[in-house]
Amino acid sequence: MDEGKHPATSADEASHGDVHAHTPEEFTGLKLGKVKRTAGGLRAVQVAMQYAVGEMGAVDGTRMLLNLNQPGGLDCQSCAWPDPAPGERSGFAEYCENGAKVTAEENTRTLIPPEFFAQNSVAELSRRSDFWLAKQGRIAQPMVLREGATHYQPIAWDEAFQLLARELNGLDSPDEAAFYTSGRTSNEAAFLYQLFVRQFGTNNLPDCSNMCHESSGAALTDAIGIGKGTVTLDDVMHTSLLIDIGHNPGSCHPRMLSAMQELKRNGGRIIAINPLPETGLNHFNNPQELKNPLRALSVLTGAGTPLADLFVPVRIAGDVALLKGVVKEMLEEERRSPGTVFDHAFIRQHTHGYDAFIEDLGRESWRVIIEQSGVTREEINRVATMVMQSRTVIVAWAMGLTQQPQAVAAIQEIVNLLLLKGSIGKPGAGALPVRGHSNVQGDRTVGIWERMPEKFLERIGQEFGFDPPRHHGYDTVETLKAMHAGKVKVFLGMGGNFLSAGPDTGYAAEAMRRCRLTAQVSIKLNRGHLVTGRTALILPTLGRAERDVQASGVQIVSMENSMGIVHSSRGMLAPASEHLVSEVAIVARLAKATLGARSTVDWDAMAADYDLIRERIQRVIPGFDDYNRRVREPGGFYLPNLARDKRQFTTTTGKANFTVHPIHRVQLEPRQLIMMSMRSHDQFNTTVFGLNDRYRGIHNERRVVMMNAQDIAEQGLQPGQVVDLTSHYEGETRIARRFIVLSYPIPRRCAATYYPEANVLVPINSVAERSNTPTSKFVIITVAPSATQERFDYDHVEQEQPMARA
Repeated sequence: MDEGKHPATSADEASHGDVHAHTPEEFTGLKLGKVKRTAGGLRAVQVAMQYAVGEMGAVDGTRMLLNLNQPGGLDCQSCAWPDPAPGERSGFAEYCENGAKVTAEENTRTLIPPEFFAQNSVAELSRRSDFWLAKQGRIAQPMVLREGATHYQPIAWDEAFQLLARELNGLDSPDEAAFYTSGRTSNEAAFLYQLFVRQFGTNNLPDCSNMCHESSGAALTDAIGIGKGTVTLDDVMHTSLLIDIGHNPGSCHPRMLSAMQELKRNGGRIIAINPLPETGLNHFNNPQELKNPLRALSVLTGAGTPLADLFVPVRIAGDVALLKGVVKEMLEEERRSPGTVFDHAFIRQHTHGYDAFIEDLGRESWRVIIEQSGVTREEINRVATMVMQSRTVIVAWAMGLTQQPQAVAAIQEIVNLLLLKGSIGKPGAGALPVRGHSNVQGDRTVGIWERMPEKFLERIGQEFGFDPPRHHGYDTVETLKAMHAGKVKVFLGMGGNFLSAGPDTGYAAEAMRRCRLTAQVSIKLNRGHLVTGRTALILPTLGRAERDVQASGVQIVSMENSMGIVHSSRGMLAPASEHLVSEVAIVARLAKATLGARSTVDWDAMAADYDLIRERIQRVIPGFDDYNRRVREPGGFYLPNLARDKRQFTTTTGKANFTVHPIHRVQLEPRQLIMMSMRSHDQFNTTVFGLNDRYRGIHNERRVVMMNAQDIAEQGLQPGQVVDLTSHYEGETRIARRFIVLSYPIPRRCAATYYPEANVLVPINSVAERSNTPTSKFVIITVAPSATQERFDYDHVEQEQPMARA
């Protein structure tokens, strides 16, 4: 399986021409600079302003920035990091460079002209880069790619809904359809969406969480009884120690850096654990401080605040070994000085499984810990010492942890560490999964999950007078397999780019092509619109910065951030096209067309007034009392979190559970490396809005593979050489061609690439245990010179200043 297009098994699968699923293999002109020492600063402000004005114009771009993350304003979709509480600090310019770029990208005033699709076949468009596709502008009206056609054509909204309804109602079973959701979707749209899907008769609700933080939810639910984090923003700023693991906040959650800066100024310390040294964990130059005369000079000189006190370059997927090593060091000190390290009062009162956990820890071999983590015992001891010296501990993590085979185990090892310190349910302490898309957490809360608990299904059934299906639906990987096997025949995506975000691009393309109909609710063109079923629809929707005007007036929507705060968002710009329809209205109109008299829900009323949706949410889901009033308050409101607020753990034991996990030994064959895929700085999820990875010193190129200098030499390669990457899994191989070798500070036998270019290498069957999340951060590869024999001349990537290390 080494090509982006596969021979079709029937005429239907090839009906739209020679469409390529993979990104083009062309290079764009690699330029290398120094790895930056400091994140943020005036350069970030300049880039944000230039991008906003370039995409939206001076007036709309400025209005957008002034309203971004403001009370009563627009919620940025680029991450779920919380806004400061009202009065904590000046709310002016409460956005980051990437948030500005993402919002400007989505709300660009550039429209794809009517003749564009007539002039470009889907096959021709598939040969363009993802960057080029996004830069064509907004999709301005509904489009249809009919069976056997090579070009999209306009279609009226009513005709599009009737087409979808006919296909859905023509299925032999509701389970032959799957309904995907992106974390961009608001609470209101997501609640209505899952209501429609369950009234239609299925729980096939795969979502982006299946591919990112599903491992966090699975791990935390079993360990502490809630699949969410247990900290507030104030906790982060006042903790004694923050451990940030498997995460690059400088590019993925830049507003987190402000809280980390405040933490350091309050006397706290930070440990960064990651295979790559990331600029955002090194120094932060906060542009907000231009408003402070005492600190403005620091911004102007670019000095910044040092963040990580210690950087630990763990081997990819070596986190379980490292964490067990840290706790083993703590146990040895506890035995030397009983009662000085562990919080035994908390352990006795609130936990279960301590003895079995300690017994297992005693059996672990230091040789295996060091070998599998790639970290010396001295470095492990340094981490353990900092933990032992800290009164409170927060551990934050992201997809560097969640997308590996032992992801659930790694996250539960984090919980083990926190439980030993009593660092859950008290100020300045707790677990912090740092989520991506702004409402990925909220979508799950309001029902986007293929296996919602019985209590939720009972409540929604009672509220709306129907009997929801009880059998579990398909998650993302299961949906791809069901589509590939012909079991799912209709696919509807509410946002996102299902093809490019998922694993095994070649397999995913075959799966999409075997559907009767694929439909996407979208804003801009992406590769998922080109690799389709026999018939395809594009349903264009509003950007979040655009006014959502319905029969009752201008609407607000709401989201839930990483810390369980529900807050509102209100667009302020005129819609880019008169043909755009809100996500809520799209769901309501589709539900009405599909269900007809089978549904007693007044879809029109809820689409006309989103307050009515929120009234139904508060009757179905605990914690949303007085929803319409509280969501309009500055800062929104917290949802209940018993683990955080009361130290109550709703697990099967009624307590927080210590868990036992073996260290799975990774044995590589000669010349094999462990590859992880990641974002560049000019990227949000699969949307590529630039070709630069400024903080890492990589410019104007994405087809690169970062390797340790010793591995490059050992394999007879040279920096700048063009190579092919081959992944190896259970006897299968997959190939991604033409990547440029870069020498980069990464642990031995490890490599890093960008997605979606490298997603072809992620096997469909390689998933995290228990969460079924694709292992995009653990792919075993070999690297071989390309037949083209190309080479780019450069020596190595230079760092302006190395991160602190033991």
